[in-house]
Amino acid sequence: MSAQASVVVLGAGMHPWGKWGRPFLEYGLAAARAALRDADLSWPDVQYVVGADTIRNGYPGFVAGAAYAQALGWSGARVASCYAACASGAQAVDIARTRILAGLCDVALVVGADSTPKGFFRPVGGDRPDDPDWQRFRLLGATNPAYFALYARRRMSLHGTTPADFAAVKVKNALAGSLNPMARYREPVTAERVLSSPMVADPLRLMDICATSDGAAAVVLASESYARRRGVTRPVRLAAVSTVTPTFPHTTLDLPNFATDSSAAVPPPELPFRASIAHAAYEEAGLGPRDLSLAEVYDLSTALELDWMEDIGLCPPGEAEKLLRAGETALGGRVPVNPSGGLASFGEAIPAQAIAQLCELTTQLRGRAGPRQVPRARTGLAVNQGLFGHGSAVITTV
Repeated sequence: MSAQASVVVLGAGMHPWGKWGRPFLEYGLAAARAALRDADLSWPDVQYVVGADTIRNGYPGFVAGAAYAQALGWSGARVASCYAACASGAQAVDIARTRILAGLCDVALVVGADSTPKGFFRPVGGDRPDDPDWQRFRLLGATNPAYFALYARRRMSLHGTTPADFAAVKVKNALAGSLNPMARYREPVTAERVLSSPMVADPLRLMDICATSDGAAAVVLASESYARRRGVTRPVRLAAVSTVTPTFPHTTLDLPNFATDSSAAVPPPELPFRASIAHAAYEEAGLGPRDLSLAEVYDLSTALELDWMEDIGLCPPGEAEKLLRAGETALGGRVPVNPSGGLASFGEAIPAQAIAQLCELTTQLRGRAGPRQVPRARTGLAVNQGLFGHGSAVITTV
């Protein structure tokens, strides 16, 4: 393959998200088989399998690539497994893409699935007093909803955002999710219902915060030359995958990181971490925010979606509310954000979510999204991030 060769998404598949309480392998196999059917391939055609690891499901979850290969039937395919918290799926995609670009295989299967306990995600691995995430939970009592609330309060203070703005994000995403057969929550909601839901971490209410979910997603990636041989005439191309880490010194909420006091003496980086994730993808793809037809962003909370809109360059800081209120990020708007319904409609299934975002981009760019279809979709961006500085951004084009 030449240096100019590209990687395409030949197939995409998912298992519906919910709270099923069944083994993660069951979900992953369903998604993998759906992706293979979509690609019009059979399991023996796959030369390489990458599993995004789940760390809450025993040893098979830590060796997910081999677990899926065994469950599908040992075929001699090469395997890899990876974990990068919420960016696990993007890293798995990048590993498979890199192997195809290197000319070491033509067809790769990427799978992520999770079976999650009810309630908060707990830190894994016992007491870790030198770990900032453990410190956040144990010393500050800052579970994820409390952490999200700090960002929400910051946004309210800096930009005058109101709880009604947060509720409008949920209303928008719930409407999109109601049109997505893979979503867990498929019911439109009103702003009044969001604003009357129980307070969890002021100012965020229950319906402002995403749930934890079971679910799975998978994609079949292939070299473009292989896709052409299969008769694919308008492939969805992976234009960029960004897995960048923060630039020193990384700060949180404009305060020094728990793990270092160096930001008191060192100038901040040119771009905040979340903005740098998207910027690296734009640079690799040779595109920019104005080229986007749609975006899937990591809406752990309604407030965080507004931050992401600015981080990916849809508008300057403090102006996300204007786009939201004008309907520009809704279905039918200029740049729909989370046309899948987002985490607001799916919840978190950690190893699957970046792959699920890629499934949505693929479906939209193929023009197969049904009632939530973005007209004339040509370029899509998906972004999220994982703990310990794992970036995750994917750009697709047709």
